[in-house]
Amino acid sequence: MRKYGPAALVVAFLFGVWELAARLKNLPFIFPPPSGVAVRLWELRETLLLDHLPSTLAIILIGLAISIVLGVALAVWMAVSETAERAFYPLVISSQMIPTIALAPIFIMFFGYGIWSKVIVTVLITFFPITVNTFDGLKSSSKELRELILTMGGTKKDIFLKVQVPSAKPHFYSGLKVAVTLSVIGAAIGEWLGAQAGLGYFSRRMMNQFDGAAVFAPIVLLSVVGIVLFLVVKGLEKRSLNWRNKK
Repeated sequence: MRKYGPAALVVAFLFGVWELAARLKNLPFIFPPPSGVAVRLWELRETLLLDHLPSTLAIILIGLAISIVLGVALAVWMAVSETAERAFYPLVISSQMIPTIALAPIFIMFFGYGIWSKVIVTVLITFFPITVNTFDGLKSSSKELRELILTMGGTKKDIFLKVQVPSAKPHFYSGLKVAVTLSVIGAAIGEWLGAQAGLGYFSRRMMNQFDGAAVFAPIVLLSVVGIVLFLVVKGLEKRSLNWRNKK
């Protein structure tokens, strides 16, 4: 735990500054102190945890699952086919040039206020880091190892499974760690713009009621969800790449 000491001190200092500034400003309806947010979070715990958190988690997990499947599949296709790379790689890059928040209302118009409009927003945000990082990992495999396997009578399948996949794993997990944090943002954006449940929806509703502490309370939960997902991916990475930890 000692290695997290400096970070804990910085966080404590920032919260202290926030608490002091909020109390001096004395406008809790727009700038509540952390203590007020904590109290409001406790008061709303059942509503947030039982009514709204499951909806947000469903959006995040479904969106991530779709992004992983489609992203890895497209990355593999582009890695083994130059035609696919020339056709799709520019599209993957250009998909990030349009602000997602500008497309979210369009998805809501097409798919309504149900879960799928928010899932598509989440996929649009998380698809890019998974695809690009996995593709870069597959392409960065050692040329010498590939040639060695060919001289030993190996096939392209052997090269892919024994060289390219191990080379891509660290890159995949790097992209996934970015994607899990972005998935929380994607779900919140979708719910903020149009939803009937979820932490983003609840935060927007409380903003309309000028309840500053209640606006921040679901944001705290969203942050916790993002941290937990990041730690889960980090744990999976450590187990999957245990050979790297032994170096």
